[in-house]
Amino acid sequence: MAHLLLRHRDIPGIGKIDIYKKSGGFEAFKKAVTSMKPQEVTDAVKASGLRGRGGAGFPTGVKWGFIPGNIWPHYVVANADESEPGTFKDREIMESNPFQFLEGVAIAAYAVGANAAYVYLRGEFWTVAALLDEKIADMEKAGFLGDKLFGSDYSLRIYTHLGAGAYICGEETALLESIEGKRGQPRILPPFQAVYGLYGKPTVVNNVETLANVPLIVEKGAEWYRSLGTADSAGVKIFSLSGHVNKPGNYELPFGTTYRELLICHDLGR
Repeated sequence: MAHLLLRHRDIPGIGKIDIYKKSGGFEAFKKAVTSMKPQEVTDAVKASGLRGRGGAGFPTGVKWGFIPGNIWPHYVVANADESEPGTFKDREIMESNPFQFLEGVAIAAYAVGANAAYVYLRGEFWTVAALLDEKIADMEKAGFLGDKLFGSDYSLRIYTHLGAGAYICGEETALLESIEGKRGQPRILPPFQAVYGLYGKPTVVNNVETLANVPLIVEKGAEWYRSLGTADSAGVKIFSLSGHVNKPGNYELPFGTTYRELLICHDLGR
């Protein structure tokens, strides 16, 4: 099966905006803004069965649906604080297939009515942040970020933010504290970030890998996405293998794949 998230392995140069566009890039964002209401985008993601890829596995569309419609502004934050030992899946997406991730950020922002989105990166990812800044500038130049996108009234800006290398900032509320310039430590809950998040306003926080799935769902539909993986966990997952294995690296496989298949059938070692 062709890669869905690690598409750079099948499409050389997809990290360049022209090649990404030729491969269907930004068509999902355009479709969302021009032919779908924000609630319809949220409903599609909910129906797809997409779960958060940051660890908790919470249904993504359900999380988006928690954002209230009577408190403004709204924010979207991409959690790119990938600090777990031996984990490097988000980094590969951001370095090699960045526009699919950023398009996912943009669609999420449209779905929840946010006009500003932040990509929060671990402090050691300064080269990744510089790369994403370049890609964001490319999107602005091409008309995929800015004011009145696709001739609509919708506007969006995306910003990168580097942390200071604190592992705890991978936790959502500590991450928000860090963006606000405070010490990165978890907040006492409730209130939850869907109501009181970044700068005290409704906020959605999603993992990089989670957001990279979103353009595919909008493009191909929730039913297609549900056909992958299992009944409880739809779609594909990137597994990072390191340590005493023959072939360390990232491997994209459908949910339901066993560790035996991952390690033996893919000839990665024992």
